[in-house]
Amino acid sequence: MSREKEASMKRLLVIFGALCLITVSLGCSAPLSTREKGAGIGALGGAAAGGIIGAAVHHPAAGALIGGALGLGAGALVGDQMQGQEQKQQEQQRQIDQNQLELERQRRDLDKVKRQSEY
Repeated sequence: MSREKEASMKRLLVIFGALCLITVSLGCSAPLSTREKGAGIGALGGAAAGGIIGAAVHHPAAGALIGGALGLGAGALVGDQMQGQEQKQQEQQRQIDQNQLELERQRRDLDKVKRQSEY
């Protein structure tokens, strides 16, 4: 492949990637979940690493595409695990808060019983 063709492919890939990022960012009306953030970070990191490795073998676009796809999958898996941990922590915190309220209620009841027994 000639240098000119390779340069035009690289430009096309950059433009396409930028358009994809803009479209995705504009299309998201809700905040990104942890899984989505992980997938995005993985895809970008994978594309960057793949592009660097691909450039070493004179195929940066193919390397970026392959790296991006692999990074997307890996990032989504990591993000999914993190999201599961966040949900578990939120449930545990909800349980702690509920237990704290119950403890306070029981203390008030105990104080009330103590005051009644004093009379």
